Amino acid sequence: MFSRLPGALFRAFLVVLLIVVPSVFLPLASSDGSLVVLLIAMCAAFFTLVEYAGASPSIVEFRDAPPFNRIRFFALFITVGILSVVLSDAVQTNLAAQLLEVLGYRIGESMDFPFSPVRLLVLMMPPDTNAATIEALRMSGGLAYLISLLSIAIFVIMLRLKRWPRRSGTFNVWVNLPRFDPTAGGDVVARLNKDSGVNLILGFLLPFVIPAVVKLVTLFGGSVNISNPQTMLWMITAWAFLPASLVMRGVALNRVAQLIHTQRKKAYAQAVSDGMLPA
Repeated sequence: MFSRLPGALFRAFLVVLLIVVPSVFLPLASSDGSLVVLLIAMCAAFFTLVEYAGASPSIVEFRDAPPFNRIRFFALFITVGILSVVLSDAVQTNLAAQLLEVLGYRIGESMDFPFSPVRLLVLMMPPDTNAATIEALRMSGGLAYLISLLSIAIFVIMLRLKRWPRRSGTFNVWVNLPRFDPTAGGDVVARLNKDSGVNLILGFLLPFVIPAVVKLVTLFGGSVNISNPQTMLWMITAWAFLPASLVMRGVALNRVAQLIHTQRKKAYAQAVSDGMLPA
């Protein structure tokens, strides 16, 4: 436990930084917003500390199989950081922020084509939404979705080049998949492949489904108010990050299933060569 403590403390600090950064650049929705942000940051830091300092986690998957969680976290951190800058008043006074905003508008416009997730994100807003909010939504959505796609691509490339998770040492299913019970029944490889497929399908569909659900809510009398920059930031971040996280989890589970299947074949071939099983 004590050998893991420095790393756990550093990760807890990064989580606090992630949650606090938007409050530095963007106005809070209420006067008590700073207290709420502080409470959330403290709870998230405590959770991270417990998960990474203990001998085995209870929820966090692939804890000892980097860089899975590192890529996800840095993608989330970059998304929150960039959106905090481009949605803040610093754009009016900072040249770097202005360049980032121009780049964001270009990316948003290029990704706003018919039936794209960004187009659906824009169409979910009520017709009376002002043009400035629509432009900010398009820009934020384009940036966040591009970062999520890049994070998936980086993980797939590293999975191939570094033969993940073999390069990270012995893969312990009990530690890296704490919510997966190998003894629950059924073939482990089949269950992993099934979970992988479900995650991949959900990850692909969620960017399209979420705007449609929000639109249905507004049609049936609900309201969606994202005029506050912080509300827009966290909504866009969740819309882009959650599907990307599911896709990466699906790819990771499929990889683990392949490793187990390969190990089984090797063990069977070894048993046959030793005369313990019929050929």
